[in-house]
Amino acid sequence: MAQSRKYPTMLLTVTGRRSGEPHTVPLIYIKDGERFVIAAAYAGSDADPAWWLNLRANPHAVAQVNNDTFAVKAELAPVEQRPDLWRRLVDMYPYFTEYQQRTSREIPVVILAPAATPGST
Repeated sequence: MAQSRKYPTMLLTVTGRRSGEPHTVPLIYIKDGERFVIAAAYAGSDADPAWWLNLRANPHAVAQVNNDTFAVKAELAPVEQRPDLWRRLVDMYPYFTEYQQRTSREIPVVILAPAATPGST
């Protein structure tokens, strides 16, 4: 059965931690002020998704939302912010609850903050 609801989706381009090559993945997100919040859910797999492993090695990435492309820097949500951000992610995409139940790992909540582009002032 096809899902009729459209979720906010971005394209996130990260640098491969081994290859050094760019890799682009579609991810759903919520907005938090100027920041974007995503979950490294990997459909409830016991392994972290490759894009999150790559961001942990190099937190600088490029996000595209609609026609806007901008530099971001990723960080794991601080412990005190995670519960609220997780609740908001689940409110937007209820399947995250099921994904968390499938795995023993705590699904990382990742914040993408705007980053200065090289050469900008």
